[in-house]
Amino acid sequence: MQLRIPGPTPCPPQALEAMGRQMMNHRGKEFGEILRSTTERLKQAFQTKGDVLLLTASGTGGMEAAIVNTLSPGDKVLSISNGFFGERFGDIAQAYSAEVIRLAFEWGRPVDPDAVEKALSGHSDIKAVLVVHNETSTGMTNQLEEISAVVRKFGRLLLVDAISSLGCINLPTDDWHCDVVVTASQKGWMVPPGLAMVGVSERAWRAHAQAKMPRYYWDFGKAKSLLEKWQTPWTPAVSIFYALNVTLDLMLGEGLDNVFARHARVAEVTRNGVNSLGLSLFVDEKYSSNTVTAVNASDKIDVPELVRVLRDEHEVIISGGQGKISGKIFRIGHLGLVCEDDIKAVLEALRKALPQAEKG
Repeated sequence: MQLRIPGPTPCPPQALEAMGRQMMNHRGKEFGEILRSTTERLKQAFQTKGDVLLLTASGTGGMEAAIVNTLSPGDKVLSISNGFFGERFGDIAQAYSAEVIRLAFEWGRPVDPDAVEKALSGHSDIKAVLVVHNETSTGMTNQLEEISAVVRKFGRLLLVDAISSLGCINLPTDDWHCDVVVTASQKGWMVPPGLAMVGVSERAWRAHAQAKMPRYYWDFGKAKSLLEKWQTPWTPAVSIFYALNVTLDLMLGEGLDNVFARHARVAEVTRNGVNSLGLSLFVDEKYSSNTVTAVNASDKIDVPELVRVLRDEHEVIISGGQGKISGKIFRIGHLGLVCEDDIKAVLEALRKALPQAEKG
């Protein structure tokens, strides 16, 4: 079976084998060594000298943690969105009584850094900017380096959803002055869902000291305090740690630059293959993601039927669209455990399935 959705992603056999280990004392020395090793290597992958915290959660839990640890009720935040998950980030902040200023772009259109600058110029009391690096819903990578430069000019906090990019697409956390960066285990890290990994800058820690949003389970302070003893504040997803410890070996053994290059090659094969089938990309190729490709379905393709045919007749699992573009696009995930031959097989299955999914 080819699992080619944007997550969860396939797990290498080494990770699955590691997960079969017996449970251990999560307050004991052996787990402490796994936590230490995992944390130190995650810092390499985050390209940061700052703190990296591991939370037993989904990616959305990491996003919520980013909000509640840096903001207070009534704080004004600029929420940038051009897709489903950008809107979610703003919704989370609003749920905790932040004053959310929405800077929305059409889904599938890139974030304009000039518009970000204009929004920040018009609101001098904005505390933080929320942005998605790689918008999974549309297959678009936003130009985070340019956005970050604008945010830094105004001295605002930058909170980044990098759930489907980090570990696959270059994101130098420190060089790009990102204050909180969130990712999740089931994406490019090649392990099952269950862990959110969060990078926290010194500026974010200063904000944490002043933040008054309610937090308990998500409290970065508790996580950092226990990390100093190589423990977690709450019972961790032990089996996921086993697996992540193994996949980090694989990723760093391959080399981060090589991992990024492989994802770029696979994405190019995907885009070229889609075009060769007479289909078009949902976003401008200049901004197309190297982890997920979104394809226009046109009026002729029944997306649910295409997904069904690929699954039932070709053992290929892809995703449809989300939210307001449901039924209008389909998405091919190519992150984590993936190579060119995997995608060539998916494209061949797609070629066979398309005629069966045409609307009558």
